Amino acid sequence: MRLLLANSNTSAEVTATIEQAARAVAAPDTVILARNARFGARVVGTRSEAAIAAHALLDLLAAEPEPFDAVLLAMSMDSGLWAARELLDVPIVGTTEAGLLLASTLGTRIGMVILGRRLVSVYDELARSYGFAGRLAGIEPVDASPQDLLDDPESFYAPIVEGSRRLVERDAAEVVLLVGAVMAGLPKLLADRVPVPLVDGITAGVLLAEALVRLGAREPRTGSLARPRGRELRGVAPELAEKLGGSS
Repeated sequence: MRLLLANSNTSAEVTATIEQAARAVAAPDTVILARNARFGARVVGTRSEAAIAAHALLDLLAAEPEPFDAVLLAMSMDSGLWAARELLDVPIVGTTEAGLLLASTLGTRIGMVILGRRLVSVYDELARSYGFAGRLAGIEPVDASPQDLLDDPESFYAPIVEGSRRLVERDAAEVVLLVGAVMAGLPKLLADRVPVPLVDGITAGVLLAEALVRLGAREPRTGSLARPRGRELRGVAPELAEKLGGSS
């Protein structure tokens, strides 16, 4: 199968990190196609940037020239997930959605470690929108950034471990989801430092996408995710307008 990693950030360095982690867990016959958005924030960190990222994601998907069998949204706010499912007829997986789903099989109470206090409410809303309100132990923001991981990995790991331990000790979390595309691959590296299972969304997303392709479920022909037809759009890329069943 061919899996498109669609990063609606514009950071090539972050995309390269995600691609490496995805290749490490993908099946031998899975081809990874890693792509950046062509416009938007370098690293999405606000609601307004996430709104732009949703458009950038649809633009990226519509313009991709290579064939693919599934898409993994390689941006942890999952911006544009439902819209992407409406746009395409292949499985579309959100990293945080996939991480929560996998984490729910490993413990009754899920803790989330995120980068930055500003997004606590955003991820709380996201988890609740996926139906995890009753399973969420807590959300722990840590003072670290994707650039820290690129500059000095060990200085990035320490606050992640400390935040995970706080969720276990303070909130009785039984599994911890490391939220953020740059967290890809960290559960293996940090497993011995935290007393409960760790999960990251990229690993979970790759595995879920592969499972969905093997499942062979067809696209919906009715309901809110059915492909639009005959919509009139203005000012968007022609490829996107065509995907949405209209013209720009």
